[in-house]
Amino acid sequence: MADFQPSETVAKVSSIFIYPVKSCRGIPVSQAPLTPTGFRWDRQWLVVNYKGRAYTQRVEPKLALVEVELPEEALVEGWEPTQSSHMVLKAPGMHVLKVSLTKPHEITDGVSVWEWSGSALDEGLEASQWFTDYLGKPSRLVRFNAASETRAVEPEYAHGHRVMFADEYPFLLLSQGSMDALNKYITEPIPVNRFRPNILVEGCEPFSEDLWKEIKISKFLFQGVKLCSRCKVPSINQETGVAGPEPNEALQKIRSDKILRPTKKQQGKIYFGQNIVWKDYHTEGKGKIIQVGDPIYVLQKVSSSDEAAA
Repeated sequence: MADFQPSETVAKVSSIFIYPVKSCRGIPVSQAPLTPTGFRWDRQWLVVNYKGRAYTQRVEPKLALVEVELPEEALVEGWEPTQSSHMVLKAPGMHVLKVSLTKPHEITDGVSVWEWSGSALDEGLEASQWFTDYLGKPSRLVRFNAASETRAVEPEYAHGHRVMFADEYPFLLLSQGSMDALNKYITEPIPVNRFRPNILVEGCEPFSEDLWKEIKISKFLFQGVKLCSRCKVPSINQETGVAGPEPNEALQKIRSDKILRPTKKQQGKIYFGQNIVWKDYHTEGKGKIIQVGDPIYVLQKVSSSDEAAA
C-alpha cells in the first residue's frame, strides 16, 4: 500500500446526490452537509410493506419514478425544519404528497431492512395511503429513529461506523472516467443515476477509485472501505422503471471478480464504485459540508483492485 502527500489534486467533485427516500429518485445538489451516517437527509426514509419489510427497486421498480424534493435551505449546514417545512413527493398518476420534516411522534416497531430490524418513526396515514395506492399493496412510509436506533456497517470493514437506511455504507463514490469507460461497452450509453452514487468525481483515470484507501475531499478525511458489488438495480431504467440487460452484462465482461480479483475467492459478483466512510467526523467546528468543485487528494492507495477489500 502506497502513501502520498496531499499536494496534488487527483480529481474534483463533479456532482453530489442525496436519496432521502430509499429506492426513490435522487436529488442532485450543489452542496450537502456531512453527517457520520452519510449526507444529511440521505436514506432517512423507507417505504415498508405490511410486515415492516423494506421495499426497494429490486422488487418494486416503480419506486424509481417517485420524485423527491426538499426545501433549498435544507442543504444549509445547521438548518432546522419548522412546522411549514416539507419534503414533497410526486409520482405518475398521483397527487402531490407533502411530508413534514419535523419529527413525527408515532413510533412503529418491527421495521426491517436487510439484516437489521428495529423501531422507526411512522409518517402517518396520508403517506401510508399514498404509497399503498401507488404500489397497489399495503405500504407505510417510515423515518429512521436516530434517537433510539443505530445501524452498524459491517465491522470487519469499517468498525464503529453506521448508516440510516442505506444498503451498506454512508457514502458511495464513483468517477466519471469509470462511467465513460463502461459506456464504451454499451450500445446505448446509460446515465449515472443507474448506479445511485452520492459523490461523482471527474479528472481521474477510469476505475482509479477502486484503489483509493484514504482520500481527502476538501479538508475532510475519508476511507475507502469496500468495492461496491452491484445488484439488479443498475439494470432498471430510472426514467421508466423497466429493467433491461445492461449495464450488468457489460459489467460481467469487464468488472467481475474473476477479472478484477483473480487471486481471491470467486463469488460471481460485479463491482462498480467504492464505498467510503467519513473518518474525522468527530472533529469540532463548523463548515462540515461538501460542495461541487471540491478537490480530492489521494493519501493512500493499493496497487491493484485485487488488493482492495470487496
